[in-house]
Amino acid sequence: MLFVGSHERQLDDKGRLALPAVFRTQLGEHCYLAKGSDKCIEVIPAPQFEADAAALMEATRRGETSRHARRSLANSAAAVVFDKQGRVKVDDALLEFAGIPLDSTVRITGNLDRIEIWEPARQRELEALGDDELASPDRPDGE
Repeated sequence: MLFVGSHERQLDDKGRLALPAVFRTQLGEHCYLAKGSDKCIEVIPAPQFEADAAALMEATRRGETSRHARRSLANSAAAVVFDKQGRVKVDDALLEFAGIPLDSTVRITGNLDRIEIWEPARQRELEALGDDELASPDRPDGE
């Protein structure tokens, strides 16, 4: 399962968001929302989230990851199901973390094994950095 592409959607005044159908069909009946890298909200398929959580718990036991990061992820994550319109309720704390106000436009982007929900200006800024890196002749896989 790979999530690719970018879509703009409207977050409603109750914090509900309709994910693109192409993404919903791959997510199954439920998924998880959690704090993501670079201040996005990650939408993670249930099996992937559960595997990531198990790996994080083991890394914490080995002392490779802090308990603080583990707590932050666990406290912010929410299991969600889609309503009849294909929407999920995005928790207010996650919206605040990502700098997304209610009743605003968001960018929903695929990031291979997960989906990301972004405040549009922030996503465009980080995408430009990635574009520059991809275009660089100094890339490790470039010539």
